[in-house]
Amino acid sequence: MGMAVGYIFYHIPFYFFCTMFSGIVEEGAIVTALHKDNDNLNITLKCSFTNELKIDQSVSHNGVCLTVVDIKGEEYTVTAIKETLERSNLGLLKIGSLVNVERSMLMNGRLDGHIVQGHVDQTAVCTEIREANGSYYFHFEYKTSDEMRKRGYITVDKGSVTVNGVSLTVCTPTDNSFEVAIIPYTFNNTNFCQIQVGTIVNLEFDIIGKYIARIIPA
Repeated sequence: MGMAVGYIFYHIPFYFFCTMFSGIVEEGAIVTALHKDNDNLNITLKCSFTNELKIDQSVSHNGVCLTVVDIKGEEYTVTAIKETLERSNLGLLKIGSLVNVERSMLMNGRLDGHIVQGHVDQTAVCTEIREANGSYYFHFEYKTSDEMRKRGYITVDKGSVTVNGVSLTVCTPTDNSFEVAIIPYTFNNTNFCQIQVGTIVNLEFDIIGKYIARIIPA
């Protein structure tokens, strides 16, 4: 397995590392405007670091990498295309929605979470929330198939998964579900504080698992 993982890293192209995230959410941005443009959706948000953004910069929104296309005062705008809206929960946003945001990593920064591309694979639904002495366990279920598993759309015990842009460790996975433990800081500083049973969230499965699934036959 060590040789296989080494082979995978060796064959990952350099550009893969040029724009990536760590899954450590910087803050929650507030949606201030939504505008449909044919099949696209322009999303305007307000956050504390808007004045540090630049046009064409990449920012993760609930785990989706989007490009800043406009900046006005304390607000900035990004555009989600049809495929993004179909694969993610961004089409469900409303004025006032809280969105987890993270700017792309600096190449000399620490990887405190795990390698996150900002390419959401699919959505999942929250089916249970349990409190555990101040922390919380969230249970999520997602659609699966043999083809999706071959693509690496799976979770493994103690592996990594990104939920709404948050890097998390998997607990008690099954073929189509898993749990994550949320500490009070994460609960209070991300939109996990607004997730309820029935809430739709974005999933990005671990990129290393995807490479292994593609290279090693089932």
